[in-house]
Amino acid sequence: MTTRHLLPVALLILLRAAATHGALEVGFYTGKCKGTDVEVAIRGVVAARFAKDPSVLPALLRMQFHDCFVRGCDASILLDGATSEKNAGANQSVRGYELIDEIKSALEKACPGVVSCADIITVAARMLWS
Repeated sequence: MTTRHLLPVALLILLRAAATHGALEVGFYTGKCKGTDVEVAIRGVVAARFAKDPSVLPALLRMQFHDCFVRGCDASILLDGATSEKNAGANQSVRGYELIDEIKSALEKACPGVVSCADIITVAARMLWS
């Protein structure tokens, strides 16, 4: 195998390893939140908002896309500040921040410091498929 062929193989191995590290999966928070089913709690808040505004689901999907676009899903789109991702030109029309705040507040009451904002965005956006 030539050096030219080794680079793509090495990249595939690294991508495969990165895909399995810290991956969020359905049921990830089961038993980690004092009897609260995190996914059901998120689904409940999103469903209540969806009943008032059906466009919230595509908005959440867009938020997740913009959050994950450059360096992975890290909830950096939620950070405030003059030079933050939230205020970048391409993100000016992203919406749903208040919904993520509402979900985070509810989960913090049930199990403080357990569920990350990045996971909340991902689970909330997943409502499109469930």
